[in-house]
Amino acid sequence: MPNTKTIRIPHLFGSDAAYQMPRPYDPSKPTCVLINSFTMTSDLYAPQFNNPTLLDAMNLLAIEPYGHGQTRAGTDTFTYWDTTILTLQVLDALSIKGPLFALGTSQGGWIVVRMALLQADRIAGIIPLGTSLDYESDRTRRLGNFDAIETLTKPIQDLESKHPTPEFVMPDYFREFPIYTGFAKEVDKATVDYWWKEYGENYQGDDGRKRLKECSINLRDPDWLHARLGDVARDERSSVLGCECEGGD
Repeated sequence: MPNTKTIRIPHLFGSDAAYQMPRPYDPSKPTCVLINSFTMTSDLYAPQFNNPTLLDAMNLLAIEPYGHGQTRAGTDTFTYWDTTILTLQVLDALSIKGPLFALGTSQGGWIVVRMALLQADRIAGIIPLGTSLDYESDRTRRLGNFDAIETLTKPIQDLESKHPTPEFVMPDYFREFPIYTGFAKEVDKATVDYWWKEYGENYQGDDGRKRLKECSINLRDPDWLHARLGDVARDERSSVLGCECEGGD
């Protein structure tokens, strides 16, 4: 992640938030905030960062959630709500104004909806991609989502330890899961190789194990957002759009 920068924000007893912005901020353009999927980094949006037509039209800002990439909290425990607050504080710290759009891939969709819930007046639109806003219910699985409880409960138990684990490296099965779920089984070898190496570097040692466990708990045990969707406000200055695409993280 050679283009990633970090900025200090106050949430969770002081955090270092990692982000990528391929061009300097231009206040005359709208901004789209990008939130990556489970265990990925802001490099997920490399194709968009290299699209001059898109960059000419808007500012792109990818912010890595807690537990992902180079973002670090002042505590080992965090939730999607915490990442939402972190994201909004990064926007404040970088003095980025509206109109703001927010796109979240898979788990990122949970976060962009929360952004609209917490500060709808500054969010012009949201684009949740491959996202279910349900908790891990029978209904969400009937609609085609993978079974997060079955998929993640045993791995979460395996990640628990009462003693430091300096030798920890992300297991192969854990690397396969987000790659082949996120990019599909037909993903090209170059993409697999890139993320395989990235996971090995990012999730290692005791810190890597703890972050991976917490990220997995967040993905398995999200709270239900359906009942709050009516509070995604719409006013004369904003047109916040909720789009639920069942079948993602």
